[in-house]
Amino acid sequence: MRNTNKKSNQEVGRVGEETACKFLVKQGFSVIGRNFWKKWGEIDIIAQNGDKLHFVEVKTVSRENIRDISRETLDEYRPEENVHPKKLERLSRTIQTYLLEKDYEGEWQFDVIAVFLDIERREAKCRYIENVVL
Repeated sequence: MRNTNKKSNQEVGRVGEETACKFLVKQGFSVIGRNFWKKWGEIDIIAQNGDKLHFVEVKTVSRENIRDISRETLDEYRPEENVHPKKLERLSRTIQTYLLEKDYEGEWQFDVIAVFLDIERREAKCRYIENVVL
């Protein structure tokens, strides 16, 4: 039974990342990389907007009915709070590794997208938090 739950969580995460990529593209970003992985961490999405690189962490939750989620309810549950200090430390190291490997010296920032999914209705809401301090 655990494997089913883990697979379900992985599927929710995968759909959340797809949703976040579509959200970014609609906002004018170009997605240039996904799932940049090192043994110490992973960057979910690497996107570009103008001359700036954006390293994006995606946090996804599945809800019964996101239509019933009001602005107040949406603000009460904050999946982005799961980006805790240890996670930020790993992300910072992974971002620095990416920048060194790509010999990138331009502007960049770290962002978080919280994705709320209603899988049955195939609907989603995104909350984009820009320029999070690492």
